[in-house]
Amino acid sequence: MDIYDLFLYMSVGAGFLMAFNLGANDVANSMASAVGARAITVKQAVLIAGVLNFVGAVFLGSHVTATISKGIINPDVISDPKLIMIGMFASLLAAGLWVLVATLTSLPVSSTHSIVGAITGFGLVAGGPDVVNWLKMGGIVLSWIISPFFAAAIAYFIFTHIRKYILYKRHFIQQAKKWAPIWVAITLSMISLSFLYKTPAGKALGLHWTGSLAIAAALSFAAWAVARHYVSKFVLDAEEGAEGVERIFRKMQVGTSCYVALSQGANDVANAIGPVAAIYLIAKEHMLLAKAEVPWPMLVLGGFGIAVGIAVLGHKVMATVGEKITTLTNTRGFAVDFGAASTVLVASNLGLPVSTTHAAVGGVVGVGLARGFSAVDFRVLLRIVAYWVATVPIAALTSIVIFVLLKWLCYS
Repeated sequence: MDIYDLFLYMSVGAGFLMAFNLGANDVANSMASAVGARAITVKQAVLIAGVLNFVGAVFLGSHVTATISKGIINPDVISDPKLIMIGMFASLLAAGLWVLVATLTSLPVSSTHSIVGAITGFGLVAGGPDVVNWLKMGGIVLSWIISPFFAAAIAYFIFTHIRKYILYKRHFIQQAKKWAPIWVAITLSMISLSFLYKTPAGKALGLHWTGSLAIAAALSFAAWAVARHYVSKFVLDAEEGAEGVERIFRKMQVGTSCYVALSQGANDVANAIGPVAAIYLIAKEHMLLAKAEVPWPMLVLGGFGIAVGIAVLGHKVMATVGEKITTLTNTRGFAVDFGAASTVLVASNLGLPVSTTHAAVGGVVGVGLARGFSAVDFRVLLRIVAYWVATVPIAALTSIVIFVLLKWLCYS
């Protein structure tokens, strides 16, 4: 067995490790608010998220992936493809280990930032400072501010609107029946646009923006009509209690959580499989291209790894995001999910750097602040932010250590 085949086999294991940790940590993005609001149980969340992430990764994930994640380094500066192969393996292993540490301490971190930080680390050693796209790195730092604050603002606005026009009204059941179909229509519009613009399957359709808007508008109108007809079945007129309103929004919250889980599998599987695809390409062709065809067994491996990670360790980070930052109800949880998903959709289409993890946490903080500063546990929040800031440098340093060690073993 030559060195190329050896690293290919090892990268499959490292890719599975990364996918496992990605599932364990990132499941909080889709299911934490639903679990925290008691819309579903932890077991239900693990099962639903596992299945939808796997389906998203295998059937909606891209079969062509960028081999150098997010264009963070220029591989042309590194002349030896073997060095790139060693570096990508080191990056995959380093990122996976850091996300595992964060998961075991029950704190959410960005898997995208972890792999980008790790690739930056090996790139600095292999090619020097000029190999790194520092503009991209600046964008990642900017996303620590953009994602959570944007999501917090949207979630704050949505929950404040629900509270003002539904919960604080005298006949709030009637108000809920009036506004719920409108929110269902807006939510489905956001989901359809997010699918068309954010998932690899949606992008592959290549629709013009007018066509996308027309589809979103048609689905929204249909959703409004159906919801207006059926919303009365969710709650009785005589039930003049807050639980009646929460029951309506519980259905909506579960729906948004399921969509986020599906799109998460489609989008995030590339964080685990992209470096493996790079190593596969180098092992077979002894060269690296900017894009690589991803064999479907790799997508299955990534989807399976994500599902296993969710099942084994997913409950840890879900508990932190869904329960320890602030107390969630179904109306608050709906505002969180909508805020996070709309942030990812809007910011990414404006070309702004965005993290789903940061957006989800920002949404939770936003609905908490709507009830005052005392409603948010800032000790937990500060620990989370500290891990966010530490992600890129720690992943980079770990990758450097692994890369230097492997380079010494392979070239000595």
